[in-house]
Amino acid sequence: MTNNSGELATRIRHAGRNTIGDALTRVASKYRDRTALVFGDRTWSFAALEKAADRVAAGLLAQGIAPGDRVAAYGRNSDAFLILWLACARAGFVHVPINYALVGRELHYIIENSGAVALFVDPSLEEKAHEVLDDLPGLRLLGTLFGREKADVLHFACDSAINIPAGLGDNVGDDDLVQLLYTSGTTAAPKGAMMTHRALMAEYVSCIVELELSVRDKALAALPLYHSAQMHVFVMPQLLVGATTLLIEAPQPELCLRLIEEHAITSFFAPPTVWISLLRCPAFDSHDLSSLQFIYYGASIMPVPTLQELRQRLPGARPFNCYGQSEIGPLATVLRPEDHDARPASAGRAIFNVQTRLVDENMRDVPPGTQGEIVHRSPQLLVGYWNAPQATAEAFAGGWFHSGDIGVMDEEGFISVVDRVKDIIKTGGTVVASREVEEALFMHPTVQEVAVVGLPHDRWIEAVTAIIVLRPGHQADVDGLHDHAKELLAPFKVPKRFVFVPDLPRNTAGKILKRDLRQKFETLYEIS
Repeated sequence: MTNNSGELATRIRHAGRNTIGDALTRVASKYRDRTALVFGDRTWSFAALEKAADRVAAGLLAQGIAPGDRVAAYGRNSDAFLILWLACARAGFVHVPINYALVGRELHYIIENSGAVALFVDPSLEEKAHEVLDDLPGLRLLGTLFGREKADVLHFACDSAINIPAGLGDNVGDDDLVQLLYTSGTTAAPKGAMMTHRALMAEYVSCIVELELSVRDKALAALPLYHSAQMHVFVMPQLLVGATTLLIEAPQPELCLRLIEEHAITSFFAPPTVWISLLRCPAFDSHDLSSLQFIYYGASIMPVPTLQELRQRLPGARPFNCYGQSEIGPLATVLRPEDHDARPASAGRAIFNVQTRLVDENMRDVPPGTQGEIVHRSPQLLVGYWNAPQATAEAFAGGWFHSGDIGVMDEEGFISVVDRVKDIIKTGGTVVASREVEEALFMHPTVQEVAVVGLPHDRWIEAVTAIIVLRPGHQADVDGLHDHAKELLAPFKVPKRFVFVPDLPRNTAGKILKRDLRQKFETLYEIS
């Protein structure tokens, strides 16, 4: 190929490119003065948001950060957190969002494992960051997300004197890495899912199609932006269709209810734990929530009784169940509103850009109604785990991505998630799905939350154990719970013991940490 033909091929590839930065340019051009983002007293139009991202990208390039370098963000929700992400996508940096609840060894692990050369933190988290910096020689730049004038994301974003280089982002390709998305680590050490522009753009298309996102939406975003569900299923797809997002730091129930009313919010996504807290909030019925058109839920399993109550108390809102995991962007299946009556416990069907099967241990399809592992094939998938070839090979064994979830599929393709592979309880030679037991216990009027785990037992190997948070004003009634479970479950599925706690451990995305519960109560049967 001649030089001229090589240059032509490059121009053709560039013309057909579709990176996240390209998508930002398109939406900013189409909706320049429309409000894209509101955070506190700051409002960003689409044009201003694009300009802010470009200034931050240029500022980091001037600090010596190069395309391909990993840039870590350690902070709570803020406009600066989102702008840093967009800047990374624009300039070709690899964004590494970090759970702001992590400290010490866990924080050190992600910074070191990712090879991050820059770390931007909330001012309130600087002390936690400094505690782990001595043993991180690869980290060259420590900055703040907001609150300072040097190496500060918000300062860069608002600095009109920054010179944005011509052709910013022209070297970024569809297949370049744009994010290392670390798994939540609920069952093992976090792994960095390598996400490309192409994968996330495919995911955004699926979300827009399946969740009926549109320019008319006014969304409340209260879940952590470091988590893929809030960032990549809602905030980014809604941004790219021209919708307006009201961003807050955390899902405080009374604040969420007030903002839905004051701002005429049309859509809200939350895990079941947050929806439960909203329903239990004394202020729920005193607010006008009639603007809410879309109820999105996911991240963990929604108890059917809670879903039924939610639909009764918000009759004008359409529910969507969103299921997936970080490695697939993270949306994989959706249960649409019209399917909720017949299948309220289902996770729905595979979305636009996802193909899903249920297989046995030999990768053979299992018949409808039979339990199998959920596996996916999709352009939304990670290209592998960062510096973990063995984990990558295991995840893609047989040519499909193994979700680690056990499910059942009916003849119409609707999937019901039974449990995580690692949460299946093997008791007395039989297998129990913890979710089935949890669903039964949720139907008892004293139960607000419950997690069922298997704990070591000298006779049963694992004993089915229910760890329960009671509804306010109720007392523990072990006999009543036991009789209730016996009416709904086979004898071997009935919990051997009921434990009552004030709350359940969960990560900031709302997932209950059953690993922590197993560790905390692992000697329960030894000391009884």
